[in-house]
Amino acid sequence: MLDGGESFTTPDGRTIGGVLMEMKHITLRFGGVTAISDISFDIREGEIRAIIGPNGAGKSSMLNVISGFYKPQEGEVFFRGEKRGPVKPYQVAREGIARTFQNIALFEGMTVLDNVMTGRITHMRTGLWRQALWWGPAQAEEVENRAQVERIIDFLEIQAIRKTPVGRLPYGLKKRVELARALAAEPKLLLLDEPMAGMNVEEKEDMSRFILDVNDEFGTTIALIEHDMGVVMDLSDRVVVMDYGKKIGDGTPDEVRANQDVIDAYLGVAHD
Repeated sequence: MLDGGESFTTPDGRTIGGVLMEMKHITLRFGGVTAISDISFDIREGEIRAIIGPNGAGKSSMLNVISGFYKPQEGEVFFRGEKRGPVKPYQVAREGIARTFQNIALFEGMTVLDNVMTGRITHMRTGLWRQALWWGPAQAEEVENRAQVERIIDFLEIQAIRKTPVGRLPYGLKKRVELARALAAEPKLLLLDEPMAGMNVEEKEDMSRFILDVNDEFGTTIALIEHDMGVVMDLSDRVVVMDYGKKIGDGTPDEVRANQDVIDAYLGVAHD
């Protein structure tokens, strides 16, 4: 087994680094309901890490722990080698963690460009007064931020809709805009909550390609929740499987496929 600082090379030639985030014995309760029970796993630099399980398994709760939205009653979270205490959303963003949501959370009346620009908020350093005047450092800062946003818009092939209000877009393009906004923050860790939900086959193929490109070209570490097992097995370097708030599997896609506990609880393949 690899230790936390050891890197390795995947079969397709990509390098996976040391541990970026580690969850140790995480337990999360809501009143008398235990959503997560004593789960430990890590996320390594440069990998695509999937979290899967049936509905109600605790996947979204775990993603909310990773993002700092929920604080577990038991266990510890380490990010980049440091133990995390209570954090606010803006502190998580400044740490280098960005996310998309299962239910699209965009500003419907704003254009695509303006929505993506909101992802640059943590990179804006000048004060409100200088920004209002659009003078000196504030002007230079906005030009730099807009240039970065335009690069992301080109990368995700949404140039043609950059000035279109988001509310006019079809569902699949809205999901791509939300991905663009998350990438605008230049995250070290990108969290994707069901990025393929509600998409047709062609849209899933496009989103899968963009996720792989983001990981490959930007070197962004990705953790995702996804129900489409074909997508999970094709995209992921490692998969952690949850069921009723407990971890029942953790390993490569091939290892997870062969795990009888996972088969019984989730994949639904009969015994030999």
